[in-house]
Amino acid sequence: MSDIILQLIQDIKKKKELRTLDDSFIRKEINRVLTLEPALRKGLSSRNSRSREYKSMVKAVRARLRRVYGVFRSGDKKGDTITLKTHSSTQERLSFYSELYAKLFAITGTPRVILDLGCGLNPLSVPFMKLKKAMYYAYDINVQEIGIISQFFRQWKKTSLSFEGKASILDISDTSAVQNLPHADICFLFKVTDALDRNKGHSASEQLITAIPSKYIILSFSTKTLSGKPMTAPHRKWVEWMCQRLGYNYTILKFENEIFYVIKK
Repeated sequence: MSDIILQLIQDIKKKKELRTLDDSFIRKEINRVLTLEPALRKGLSSRNSRSREYKSMVKAVRARLRRVYGVFRSGDKKGDTITLKTHSSTQERLSFYSELYAKLFAITGTPRVILDLGCGLNPLSVPFMKLKKAMYYAYDINVQEIGIISQFFRQWKKTSLSFEGKASILDISDTSAVQNLPHADICFLFKVTDALDRNKGHSASEQLITAIPSKYIILSFSTKTLSGKPMTAPHRKWVEWMCQRLGYNYTILKFENEIFYVIKK
């Protein structure tokens, strides 16, 4: 079975938008699909990549990966260098990054240790933070973006000798791994919980939030639909109810395209 799984991962990654995902993350999604649709296991046990079950498996896993991951990436179009502008969420924040961090740190205090989970290219916004000293831990499932962030951290340290940064692969749905992350002053969870919950309630997000070893957690959500129209109810009441139930304090910051919940545990 292990050989056919490796083959399956290779075939799934033939789609350009999924090419840079971590293999172990794709393997987890394969196992989830097999649990939900056990009939597809027949196509893998036969080791026939041309079978209907095998093709259905590839299609099903790709669909899950696009829902969980692809909606937040705009892609590297026409060979452009990947910057903050090539990630849809960070591109939207370029106009207010400085204001965002000024308002966040006015609430949380200046952080010395930062976690950024499901980070995308957000760590490239470090210059907007205007930190004199910090340790920044960034985690994502995109191998290519983690490589870019690592390179950026090395370059930024030359500019700011008191800055340290580390970028690593991590599936944030693994709460046991999240619990063992370094303790931080602040943790960014920008536009990731909707994908984590997958329209199945908010237990996955709550488990993640309670597992994060950080004094402050910053959740963010888009205030626009995928079609670009403003949401009629941009507030996430489940976050407010969760905080009330768990005894967390929270502050809301609103910007044109995004709403931020600053949660104090």
